[in-house]
Amino acid sequence: MKISGIIYWIFIICYAIQFQFSSDWMLLGENTALLALLPLIGVVIILIRKGITESVTGKCVISLLIASGCLSTLNSVHMSDSGTTSWGIWLYVAVLTLVIWEAMGFWSKIDGSRDKKTAIAVNLLVPVLFGAVLLYLWEMLTVGFQVPQVLLPAPSMIGTAFVNAMEMLWADFQQTFLKAVLAGFMIGCCSGFGVAILVDKVPFLQRGLLPLGNLASALPIVGVAPIMVMWFGFDWQSKAAVVVMMTFFPMLVNTLAGLKSTERIELDLMHSYAANYWQLLFMVRLPNALPFIFNALKINSTLALIGAIVAEFFGTPIVGMGFRISTEIGRMNVDVVWASIAVAALSGSLFYALLAFIERQFTGWHPSIRVS
Repeated sequence: MKISGIIYWIFIICYAIQFQFSSDWMLLGENTALLALLPLIGVVIILIRKGITESVTGKCVISLLIASGCLSTLNSVHMSDSGTTSWGIWLYVAVLTLVIWEAMGFWSKIDGSRDKKTAIAVNLLVPVLFGAVLLYLWEMLTVGFQVPQVLLPAPSMIGTAFVNAMEMLWADFQQTFLKAVLAGFMIGCCSGFGVAILVDKVPFLQRGLLPLGNLASALPIVGVAPIMVMWFGFDWQSKAAVVVMMTFFPMLVNTLAGLKSTERIELDLMHSYAANYWQLLFMVRLPNALPFIFNALKINSTLALIGAIVAEFFGTPIVGMGFRISTEIGRMNVDVVWASIAVAALSGSLFYALLAFIERQFTGWHPSIRVS
């Protein structure tokens, strides 16, 4: 018997055990018992008709039946307290998680090599499902065990704080990301790229400039940020200056490595055509360096956001993600802190995804892109 079949039988057995000896949780909330039964029906259907998960319709039906189990446990745990929560619900959650894992498995096994739209849909669906499962377990554990809010608030509390403070969070996003991060990112990456071209053109700069760039990149943010605040003021310009320092060196090093990655046979071919330095640079060396350049851009997308948020701890107007985190944690508004962290994580992830998408458009010829 395959591992998936063993998991399904474990779910059936554990469901019967908790239903017989600890099913009090099914009586809490409306339709909790019915919703808890639907995953069992889905598992039985899979065992009887093993090919049902081969079609997209079958996958959707089974996934909805399994997801109803999550709704039943959430419904029950929000209606109970730590004194009335039985061990049966945790046994149910444990085996339900195994079944959910199998469900995500047959979604991820969809072959998208022949259909680009299918591949994109699968690449988006599987991470969303995995994130939803993590949020479900987070909600169950924090609410079921009544974890103090100051330690770890439930996702529902964070979502409520996000909705209530949306206008404030939007102002913080504008101050930190749209101003400091984007400005510092563009200046740092462009200057790093330009200096890399200059270093490649003037070889002696490699020995004089690169050690200084390495020294600048090793400076701690907590030491640089107060100085930048003194130089450029409390507004976003000082945070952008910190971002410039953090993004300059990765772009410089990666661009130089990319320029040196051109094979000798390609250089000899261009020399046989009497190509000058700039023709060789723009026609051969820079296209070969694009994977390295985009690698630096993706690294800098995360460094820029981190640098701007940390820099706001050392002086900023009464707006910004870093300011919000440092202020609200002092007021013990942990749910607002987590909402700000969620905004930062979402904006950083989308920024990285945008750069990765642009990379695929410009470097589709590269083996790493063709294989993926």
